[in-house]
Amino acid sequence: MARSKSEGLVEKAEKLKALHRPGNPLVLANVWDVATARVVEEAGAEAIATTSAGVAFASGYPDGERIPRDRMLAAIATVCSSVSVPVTADVEAGYGPTPEDVHVTVRGVLDAGAVGINLEDGGAPGTLVDLPRQIEKVRAAREEADRRGVPLVLNARTDVFLDRIGPESGRLEEAVRRGAAYRDAGADCVFVPGVTDAETIGALVERIRCPVNVLAGAGSPAVPELARLGVARVSLGSGPVRAALTLMRRLVEELHDRGTYSALDGIRSHASVNELMEPPRGL
Repeated sequence: MARSKSEGLVEKAEKLKALHRPGNPLVLANVWDVATARVVEEAGAEAIATTSAGVAFASGYPDGERIPRDRMLAAIATVCSSVSVPVTADVEAGYGPTPEDVHVTVRGVLDAGAVGINLEDGGAPGTLVDLPRQIEKVRAAREEADRRGVPLVLNARTDVFLDRIGPESGRLEEAVRRGAAYRDAGADCVFVPGVTDAETIGALVERIRCPVNVLAGAGSPAVPELARLGVARVSLGSGPVRAALTLMRRLVEELHDRGTYSALDGIRSHASVNELMEPPRGL
C-alpha cells in the first residue's frame, strides 16, 4: 500500500532529527535550486538545507525577507520534489512579525514537502525581536507542525553574535538565554551564527543543552574540531551561493580582460550535468 504524503513527511522528519548528533554533526552545504540540490545529494549528503539568501538572489531579490513568501515556498517545493533525502528550509524570520504569520509559513513549508525550518530572531538592522515575541513565534511553529502531525525539525536561530548585539562581553550570556528559551519553547536545535572561536562554541554547546548549529566558513574550526566541541549541525549558509557568484565574476573578468578561459578548467561535462537533471526513480 502506498504511503500517504503525511506518512512520508513524518518519516523524513524523524530521519532529519536523528541526524542531529552532538559530536557527529550533520554537515549541510546549503542549496538554492534543483541543480544545486541534485549536486549536493549526488555527493552523498544525508539531508538538504536551503539558503534564503541563495533563493532570493536567484530570483533577483536581496536577502532579508524581501522575496515574497509564496516565491520562497515555491522554490522550496521544487527542491523537495527533486531529491529523496529530507529537506530543511530557511524561512528567515517567518515572513511576518506575528505568530500567525509563522503558522501560515509552516503550513506552506510542510505543503512544499520540507520537514525542517530555520527561524531567526533578527529584527531591524542591529536589533533582535523581543524575546517574549520570538518565543511566541517558536511556539507557533511547533504548534502548527504538531497540528499537522509532523515532527518538524525546528532550528531556532539567534543573531546575537552575527549582528553584534550589545557589548561583546555580554553576547555569550544573551545567546545562551535566548537559545535556552527557544529550546524550552519547542526548538530541536539552536543556531548561533557568527561564532568562530572554539571556546565560545564549546560554551554554547555546554550551556544551551540541546543540539547546536554553527555557521562555518573561512576561519571557522574544521568539522572534526567542531565535532570534538559537541556541535550537532554545521551549515554553510549563503557561502555556497556567494562562492558560485564569485567564480562567475572571475570567469567573466578573465574572459573580458585576457580573453582566456582557465576558470573553466576541470568543470563537469555537459553530459554529466544533463544526466544529473534526470528525475530519480520514485520522484
